[in-house]
This record gives sequence, structure tokens and C-alpha cells, in this order.
Amino acid sequence: MLLGTAINVAAIVVGTLIGLALKQRLPQRINSIAIQGLGLVTALIGITMMITSGNILIVLVSMVIGGVLGELLRIEARLDAFGARVEARLSKEGGTFAEAFVTSSLLYCVGPMAIVGALQDGLQGDISVLLTKSGLDGIASVAFASTLGIGVLFSTLPVALYQGGITVGASMLQPYLSSSIVNEMTATGGLLILGIALNILQVTKIRVANLLPAILVAAVLSGVLL
Repeated sequence: MLLGTAINVAAIVVGTLIGLALKQRLPQRINSIAIQGLGLVTALIGITMMITSGNILIVLVSMVIGGVLGELLRIEARLDAFGARVEARLSKEGGTFAEAFVTSSLLYCVGPMAIVGALQDGLQGDISVLLTKSGLDGIASVAFASTLGIGVLFSTLPVALYQGGITVGASMLQPYLSSSIVNEMTATGGLLILGIALNILQVTKIRVANLLPAILVAAVLSGVLL
């Protein structure tokens, strides 16, 4: 049942190791342009996801409520603190460890492929979507690891928990996950992806992790209103 997620995790591990191997051989200017290119592609993915919404008000309310919940729960601060603790024990990468962990975890977990792919794996045993996602994540992890370091490797934990949890619980969630619900969750996730892209490009600093509850809020609102 969890084969798709296992392959996804393996792809991130392999990509991270390749990225770390290349890190010492790539000039800083090459690393910089690579991460900028990744940031632009990430923005494109986010914008593409955003247009799936059939009710922009649901996305708007979800972002507001989700942001408030995230701030109250201090999700980003807790993720940063976790990354810093692991960094202090296992890494000599400096301040990039927490950034690598948070940025890559959010990118790999937030999106339609993670949701739809995990559902297909759990409900039908179909891992085709997760295989495609694994390829994309593997490529992204090369770029992230070569620029931000080993923190990318630890993003496999939230990926395994997030996708694995959806897969295992898919049969129980099935009555509530219509196409309309998935569309609004995807659109909300797209906004978060765009926020990640802006952070990658250093345009601004959005506390994207604190907005993560917006995806769950979108699912609830869609289930009630649509």
C-alpha cells in the first residue's frame, strides 16, 4: 500500500546524495542560477495549481483562517527549531540546514500530486502519480542539496508521514474527498507553492509553514459548501 511513498522517499534520498556530491564541484554562480531557475519553475507550478479553484472565496477564507491557526500553533517556529536541533547534532552546514529542511519539506508535501497520488495508492493501488512526483522530487532534491545542503535529506520524514498518512486513511476519507474538494485543496496549495517560490527567489519572506492549515480548512469548507 505504501510502495508509492517509499519510492518517493528513495528518490529524494538519491537526489540529495547526488546534489551533495556535486556541491563541492559547482561554482557558487552555478548554484545561484540553478536555485533561481528552480524558484521560477516552482512559481509556475504554484500558478498552475491556483487556477483549479472553482470558488476563490473558499481559498481566501481558508488562507485567512489557516494563517491564524498556523500562527497560533507556531508551526514555522517549531519546524525551524526542530531543524536547528538536528543541525546542532548532526550537521556542520551552518544556518542553511533549517532552511533546507523547511523549504524542501513544504515543496514535497504541498501539492496535488501528494494528495491525489497518495489517495490513488491507498484506494486503488495505483502508484503512477507518485512515480511521476518521485521523478520531479528527485530532480528538485539535487538542486536543493547542491545549494542548501544536507537538510534536504531530513525532508523524507514529513514526506513519509504526510503521504503515508493520507494513503492509510484514504478509505476512511473517501466520502469527503470529491473532485471539488481536491480542486480547492489544490488551489490553496498552489498559493503556498507560490509563496515558497517567492522565498526561494528572495523576493520576500513569507511564513509559508504557518499557512499550511489552510489546506485542511479548504477541505472542510469545500465539503460543507460545495
